[in-house]
Amino acid sequence: MKLPIRVSEDSREPIYHQIEYQLKTLIVGGKLPPGTPLPSIRVLASELSCSVITTRRAYQNLETSGYIKTVQGKGTFVREIEEPHKKETKEKVVYDALQKAIEQGMQLGATKEELRVIFDEVLKDF
Repeated sequence: MKLPIRVSEDSREPIYHQIEYQLKTLIVGGKLPPGTPLPSIRVLASELSCSVITTRRAYQNLETSGYIKTVQGKGTFVREIEEPHKKETKEKVVYDALQKAIEQGMQLGATKEELRVIFDEVLKDF
C-alpha cells in the first residue's frame, strides 16, 4: 500500500519529521486504522526518494510515541490510540498548522484582523 505522504527538500523541517507528522495525522485522523500494515522502512524510503536512516528515524519516533508497533518478522502496524491522546494530538497538529500560517501571514505584513477575515473565509469553504 502506497501512503499519501509527500516530503519537500525545500522545507525547513527535516524529512524524518515531515514523514512522522504526516503518518501521525493519517493515524489520528482515522485514515490508517489500528492494525493497518505500514510499508517497510526500505520500501517507504524508496517511495519517498529519501534515505533508509531518515525513514527509520521517523518510524522509531512514532513507535516510541505509541502510534505504531513493529512485530519481529511480520512488519510494522498502526496501534490503537486512546481517545484522550487522539484529541490531544489533533489539537496540537491543528494548533501548529495555524501557528505556522499566522507567522507566514505576519511576515507578509498582514494584521491580526486581516488574518481573522482570511481564516473566516477559509472556514466558510468547508
